[in-house]
Amino acid sequence: MKTLFDKVWDAHVVQRIENGPEILYIDQHLIHEVTSPQAFNELADRNIPLFRPKQVVATADHNTPTLNQHLPVQDALSRNQLKQLSENCEKHNITLYQLGHKYNGIVHVMAPELGITQPGMTLVCGDSHTSTHGAFGAIAFGIGTSQVAQVFASQCLLLRKPKSMRITVNGTLKPGVLPKDVILYIIAQLGTDAGTGYFCEYAGSVFEQMSMEGRMTVCNMSIEMGARGGMIAPDETTFAYLKGKEFAPKGAELDRKIAYWRTLPSEADAVFDTEFEFDAEDIAPMITYGTNPGMGIKLSETIPTKTDASFQKSLAYMNLQAGDRLIDHPINYVFIGSCTNSRIEDFRVAATYVAGKQKASHVTAWLVPGSKQVEAQLEAEGLRQVFEDAGFQLRQPGCSACLAMNDDKIPQGEYCVSTSNRNFEGRQGQGARTLLASPLVAAATAIEGKIVDITQQLETCKN
Repeated sequence: MKTLFDKVWDAHVVQRIENGPEILYIDQHLIHEVTSPQAFNELADRNIPLFRPKQVVATADHNTPTLNQHLPVQDALSRNQLKQLSENCEKHNITLYQLGHKYNGIVHVMAPELGITQPGMTLVCGDSHTSTHGAFGAIAFGIGTSQVAQVFASQCLLLRKPKSMRITVNGTLKPGVLPKDVILYIIAQLGTDAGTGYFCEYAGSVFEQMSMEGRMTVCNMSIEMGARGGMIAPDETTFAYLKGKEFAPKGAELDRKIAYWRTLPSEADAVFDTEFEFDAEDIAPMITYGTNPGMGIKLSETIPTKTDASFQKSLAYMNLQAGDRLIDHPINYVFIGSCTNSRIEDFRVAATYVAGKQKASHVTAWLVPGSKQVEAQLEAEGLRQVFEDAGFQLRQPGCSACLAMNDDKIPQGEYCVSTSNRNFEGRQGQGARTLLASPLVAAATAIEGKIVDITQQLETCKN
């Protein structure tokens, strides 16, 4: 009667403390330049060696430029962070994929595409969107800097086991509805605190039919409804994705692993603490209008009316009003990227819409691949040319305009249709106004210069 989460968790418990937390073993630790320096300093201050460096992988992604990465980094803070990361990794014999390396990229993009992320693992990173890796049937979650130091020192964490939640979506998605729309719809229905204290498993035909890229998008945003993480049971799609990846098992070892991975899905009679069910037919292309990911509506809907102060504050920040429609709202900035939507599938979808069209002249449209490998795929598949012919600007891999931690910021007061994961106040720049959407909606916005109902656009194209 065990769930997928139970099976993976129980297999990693080193010690149970009666009526208390449990010591959980961590298989894989991912780090980047922003949340690791303090943890390395703690090791040095306490004269503690890093326990298992071979289970740590580092990349540069958050506070990095996405232009001219072959040149010395101009920003002093970023330059110092990258220097510290390089020195710490060299000192502790940690594998580092620095700027320019063929495996460099956003931590939650490069690890899965290299086969570092695998089913049945426990995986952590000093970044909240580590939940992305749960798409493989792994327990993956973000940790704070003090916990980063704990894993450095012991390869373990002291944790209380979260409760279990299952969200089931069955049926067939309508044309133009992407995985981003599915998760935005779920969060809009449940709210941003529905998952607090839970690990969420996504089940049903909609997730079974999703690609690995789509599953990663869904699990990535689990944290936005308050969950500790999200998981999807490994299946043939998972195994096919991993085959041939650089660091994935191969040959007989892969066969043995797959045999084990097949045992991980939740048992038919497994009991969850909380369950929700949705019908795929009810989901439509989504967009947010407020300052948290739960403030989302279907493109065809109007902004709802609520009287609470926080809701009113959000609308005031966004300069929007209850009853407004976002269709035809002019937009000057579009961003396709982030650990949510910067994989090759996301750019293929956008390119299919963009091909043969021209970006609106007043729109600044940034496309930022999630890794050097995605960048290479864009080139190899001719997608770079498609986007450049349409007037889009392709930048180099990095977190970019997902967060205002690097040079890629949205100006104050401007609206940005973004494929990232958070629309908090100032997330993309001081005073910037973020509207979360799918790569398809973002691409259409860039072409039209305003928000359009993509379902009607697709219907027109079909006719």
